[in-house]
Amino acid sequence: MPLFRRSDGDLVKNVSPVRYMIPFVMRGRNESVVYTTAQWDVTKTRAWLRRYNRSRKGKERATLFHLFIYACVRMLHERTGVNRFASGGRIYQRRGVTISFATKVEMSEDAPIVTVKLRFEANESFDQAVTRIAAAIDAARAGVETKIDHEMKFFMKLPAWLLSWIISAGFVLDRWNLLPKSLIEPDPMFCSMFLANLGSLHIHNLFHHLYEYGTCSIFGVAGSVSHTDDGRDLLQVSWTVDERMNDGFYCQTALAFVRDTIADPDKRVMSLDDQPAALESAG
Repeated sequence: MPLFRRSDGDLVKNVSPVRYMIPFVMRGRNESVVYTTAQWDVTKTRAWLRRYNRSRKGKERATLFHLFIYACVRMLHERTGVNRFASGGRIYQRRGVTISFATKVEMSEDAPIVTVKLRFEANESFDQAVTRIAAAIDAARAGVETKIDHEMKFFMKLPAWLLSWIISAGFVLDRWNLLPKSLIEPDPMFCSMFLANLGSLHIHNLFHHLYEYGTCSIFGVAGSVSHTDDGRDLLQVSWTVDERMNDGFYCQTALAFVRDTIADPDKRVMSLDDQPAALESAG
């Protein structure tokens, strides 16, 4: 039993002996990584998005990446066993669903990349998610500074030896569950999942590493869409998963949930019209 509790997660106690030992044997996130990739048929999905955007009439335009984020959110709320992370040799159930993603300020080589972190509730509709994602991206591109931006600017003023010491101390404090909530909450590396939209850069079939810093256990990459001779649209998706959080079968079925949500948004995506019924059934 750890000496201190975490602000962002609860200790998972009902794990098998093998699962209990894995974080002690595989201590780093990248030595515990599993890679998987797939091509998803999004022909019907893109047609659904066109219909959806026509119905919004001047509101924020939903993209395939918006739907990708939302499908991951629904999965993390439904399949809570992947909303976990390993820290200090223990496995924790994360409190809440948070998604981080990066976006360029503008499509040019010299434009900086900004990172966004958003928390999503179980009863959030796709309409609401699209609005919040678009607003967060617009704010980041407009240069609206967040708490983490202010912290980074402060750290950049420090000499290299002191910054290195502070970062090392952060690793130690996090391992012992002593890192303050005020530092964890705004940090995009402490998230349920990190997603990247490389399709906008016309990149596909690429895996991204996990970060040793923070608690992100899954990195998902949405690549470019290819067109087949028989008229289908295929989305290339790559996953990088820390296998310490749960077994391979559970993780694979969770990722299949994301695929199925994107493939059939008519049945699986909750709109504002669906929300009252969903809330009533949840209550």
